[in-house]
Amino acid sequence: MSYDFSKASEREDTNAEKYTLRQKLFGTEDVMPVWVADMDIDTPDFVLEAVKRRLEHPVMGYEEVPKSAFLAQIQWMKKEHGISFDIKDMLYSHSVVASMSVAIEALTKMNEKVIVQTPVYPPFFHCVTDAKRELVKNSLKLEDDGSYRFDIEDLKAKIDTDTKLLLLCSPHNPVGRVWRRDELMQILEVCLENNITVFADEIHSDLVYKPNVHIPFASLSDRAKDITITAIGVGKTFNMAGFAISTIAIANENLRQRFKEVYDKNYFAQGSILSHVAFESAYTHGKEWLEDLKVHLKNNFTLLQTLCEKYPQGIKLTNIEGTYLAWLDCRGMQLKDKALREFFIKDARLGLSSGISFGREGSGFMRLNFAVSSAKMLELIQRLDNALSKRKKSDNI
Repeated sequence: MSYDFSKASEREDTNAEKYTLRQKLFGTEDVMPVWVADMDIDTPDFVLEAVKRRLEHPVMGYEEVPKSAFLAQIQWMKKEHGISFDIKDMLYSHSVVASMSVAIEALTKMNEKVIVQTPVYPPFFHCVTDAKRELVKNSLKLEDDGSYRFDIEDLKAKIDTDTKLLLLCSPHNPVGRVWRRDELMQILEVCLENNITVFADEIHSDLVYKPNVHIPFASLSDRAKDITITAIGVGKTFNMAGFAISTIAIANENLRQRFKEVYDKNYFAQGSILSHVAFESAYTHGKEWLEDLKVHLKNNFTLLQTLCEKYPQGIKLTNIEGTYLAWLDCRGMQLKDKALREFFIKDARLGLSSGISFGREGSGFMRLNFAVSSAKMLELIQRLDNALSKRKKSDNI
């Protein structure tokens, strides 16, 4: 069976965040919203069918996450990513950001230091500063070819005895890197030497394009597993963010108990009945759908890449290894960040995420979500092409 992503259901009248917030965020309804990281692609039919079957039972009371749901995820992780977790390692969470906040509170004290690697998803900053911890920025290196690398020497230089936690984004949002084993081993070595725990946000781990391979940080070694809290889930992979279900995997018992002290205090509970069946169905039946999706997403990215190549003095497209978030290097347009954002809103009629929101290293960049249907992608390309063509004629870019 093959899946068709040429069209998708309309969402403008469904209270979808990316549509309802257009006026607030962009000052107009007349933009295609390609900012927030959910897909304008239908959630898989096998997930929706599982939910419908559960609705045939008339009682919607409290429910524990079923063992079978955790086991489906554990089996998926082992088969797809080569890592084994026990069911005792697994905890429910309604979001990765919530899990990150718990980890920061559980594993650090007021004013202790937490490392983030910028540019990065904005909640990485907010979770640290809101908890009154000291934010340490270890900027990624931007190479001449447009790729990003860890800056290990800078990381080492910024660590002291108050540094307790590193927030790892893997695959990386927004730059699209899938970290290689040797790169992750460098991070592991530094963290082991300095007694630093790693919170690994691996929510995009299933959205990786060949020949790249996602390496779970906890899979690097037994010692790596001992210092890692892994956040994973179905939200990005199967367009299920609205089910508000993810998981945390913590193999080390002491680390898990420290995490659970704060987790239980905040009463995460067990989520909703419908989320449980949707989650299990996705991991049980999702492989073929996901493989077809990744082909579609890569095709969308190629269309965007071809367009950017028409305007090499305007936009350079960072190579994508994972995620469905394109990182556009717009520095060639020689616009300040506010003006750059206005270009996309007013001229291209597209609502993107401003690069500067991911840290100062994102100045001059924009993030674009290309997880849309083929029909919508062609419309997106046309809007951007028209805007860039008009600008080229007027500014000779």
